[in-house]
Amino acid sequence: MAANEGVRLNIRVQPKASRNALTVAPDGQIRVALTAPPVEGKANKALVAFLAERFGVPKRDIALIRGAASREKVVEIKGVTIGEVDAKLRSAPGVHD
Repeated sequence: MAANEGVRLNIRVQPKASRNALTVAPDGQIRVALTAPPVEGKANKALVAFLAERFGVPKRDIALIRGAASREKVVEIKGVTIGEVDAKLRSAPGVHD
């Protein structure tokens, strides 16, 4: 979904994973596995840092819009276009065209 100055993504987060990874399920659901535990906001901070690195934007350009205490999150990434996000997601493991 395109937002005013960026892109909003619905993401399912799996905390306490063996490694950090982004995958896109065959149904299009974006999943991010994080090694951080879901306590005291550690997984949310890890998600912001992971997405910032993945999309090449500063952490300040990533905002958690909804789902701070849930595995289902809505994240806004500023400074990128929907086309750039789509290209990065298509290059993620688990993507099926």
